[in-house]
Amino acid sequence: MPLRRGERPMSQTDNNKKIVKDFWAAFSASRFDEALGLLSEDATWWVAGTTNISGTYTKAQFADLVAGVSEGTEGGIQVTPTQMTAEEGRVSMEATSYGLMKDGKEYKNIYHFMHDLSDGKIRAVREYMDTEHVTEIFGVG
Repeated sequence: MPLRRGERPMSQTDNNKKIVKDFWAAFSASRFDEALGLLSEDATWWVAGTTNISGTYTKAQFADLVAGVSEGTEGGIQVTPTQMTAEEGRVSMEATSYGLMKDGKEYKNIYHFMHDLSDGKIRAVREYMDTEHVTEIFGVG
């Protein structure tokens, strides 16, 4: 699409932020195939802490994790970015989440995600959150 008068081309940093925003918009709408399509084939997802869900996942393992977590909710988990900073091939994002569990519990967490991008795809994510809340809601320790 040609640029309009006065528009500037999107910088790589702005494009990386858009990719991250698009990922979380798709994730929050439970459009997981779309979200996973924004991850590189060799992507990794690392979750902080010492719970049963902590550790490093391949793209396929992360897809399975997301599907399992989603099944326990009444409409998925909505992740809302609150701050985003980008530099070179990284996008740092603070966020909050909300999900109503099928047992009536509310999942509300706070996060920091560090996204590493290359070639227009997310290739690695490091996720920091309140792991005690994860244990409380999902029963994993």
